[in-house]
Amino acid sequence: MPRKPATRKKPQAGAAATPAYAPAITVRHYCQGIGDCHLLSFKKPDGSPFRMLIDCGVHVSIKGGAALVGDIVADLKKETGGKIDVLVVTHEHWDHVSGFLTSNALFKDFSVGEVWMAWTENADDPQAAELDKFKAQALSALQGVSQKLEAASALTPYITGLHDGLQAVLGFQFGAAGERVRAARDAAAKLSSKPPLYFEPGGPLPSIGDMPNLRIYVLGPPRDKAALQLEEKASEMYPLATGGAFARALKAGLAVNETDEGSYLDELSPFKSGIGTPLSVALDGADGEKAKRGVETFIRKHYSGPVFGPSSNEDPDQSWRRIDADWMGIAADLALQLDRGVNNTSLVLAFEFVDSGRVFLFPGDAQIGNWLSWKDLKWPVGQATVTAADLLARTVYLKVAHHGSQNATPNKQGLDLMISPDLSAFIPTNKLDALNVHWGEMPYDAILTALETKTKGRVIRADDAWLADANGKPAFVSPSGSILAVRSAPRDAARGAGGLWVEVDLI
Repeated sequence: MPRKPATRKKPQAGAAATPAYAPAITVRHYCQGIGDCHLLSFKKPDGSPFRMLIDCGVHVSIKGGAALVGDIVADLKKETGGKIDVLVVTHEHWDHVSGFLTSNALFKDFSVGEVWMAWTENADDPQAAELDKFKAQALSALQGVSQKLEAASALTPYITGLHDGLQAVLGFQFGAAGERVRAARDAAAKLSSKPPLYFEPGGPLPSIGDMPNLRIYVLGPPRDKAALQLEEKASEMYPLATGGAFARALKAGLAVNETDEGSYLDELSPFKSGIGTPLSVALDGADGEKAKRGVETFIRKHYSGPVFGPSSNEDPDQSWRRIDADWMGIAADLALQLDRGVNNTSLVLAFEFVDSGRVFLFPGDAQIGNWLSWKDLKWPVGQATVTAADLLARTVYLKVAHHGSQNATPNKQGLDLMISPDLSAFIPTNKLDALNVHWGEMPYDAILTALETKTKGRVIRADDAWLADANGKPAFVSPSGSILAVRSAPRDAARGAGGLWVEVDLI
């Protein structure tokens, strides 16, 4: 039978914790803005520490991000002595892996026992190769659109918004200059002398021999293609193998625009190649008297501007009517599909302590498809069967997925199932940084409200105002819920936004 949600006797709120009441786990969350890096410290039976590092990266938009990650890696070295027992790489996004490339020289001094990744990163896995094919074709199309937008002038507000959004998504995929995410992921894999271990739901539980009280479950990413494809609802899916209709349409559009003589045959075009007149031809010589006649006048007046005649009541510049670049609008859909699809490949780990049954959930950037795939998962443990719903019911600590975005923490299949009265949470996000990348609500207000209610206020954010105060304290009193104690790094005036990390002792 599934274990009931467990609680552990703990000191009363406001009481000092005693050495005899040791935390089950200490988590140091680094506060780099938009990015993930979490150091988990467990205590082995002999009293020595067991260190697990989950990701290390920062979004390309963060000013001075590489130097900031360098400070993080230096702090990791100081805290761990350069010994990491397990390095977990959740998925292939720049804000989760950049540090393994930009701070590779620092990481090379570390001793890393094992590297854990999802099955989606295994080059020898046929389904992972299929997913890679989609990513490669989608990225190629998006790069082409991005380069064309960079070279264009006088973009309409709509296309300007497309350009900004595309740059934000490509920042996840490519990093600061070129396609470097794969290089960063591979640099992480090489930090251990052993080949990476690849995990999937339903497979053998990851084993840590010298931690008998710790059981680790892999909840995602799913093998089911429909779950990988799912973004926000079941009807919104992309085909993995071909890059999808959006990618094919963008490639065709780019090819047409790059061929001056009109010889390219666009299989997706509704018209034959000889139909139509290029704009450059229609407007050729359309100055003076000629421009007042026929098609040239119509185009000038209703398409390209300016309108002739000082007495015209119309806006003299009619270029807002132009649709030359509107075909590139589908890049927004493809970019979102790619971004959410890669997020759905996140390696999701649930840590259970055998003696208490309490669970600590680290879902990477898992989005809806990943979360919904957990409902059918089962693990035989001794004479019992553990389900994902059981694990969620016993979850006392949540690293919130994808910086608290709208489509990364489900309601009915997520927060509603987390019924422990001790639930607490951390969100790796900076709202101002998210606004600068034109992401709107991140973290999403409705999710923040739900978390505040479920946790009784025990939510910590990387941009919490109290972290910037030398004597700052969170709004909740510790110990409370699953949080035994909270510490933050000394304020760094050079950074101007508080310390480098916030650390929690958890029970």
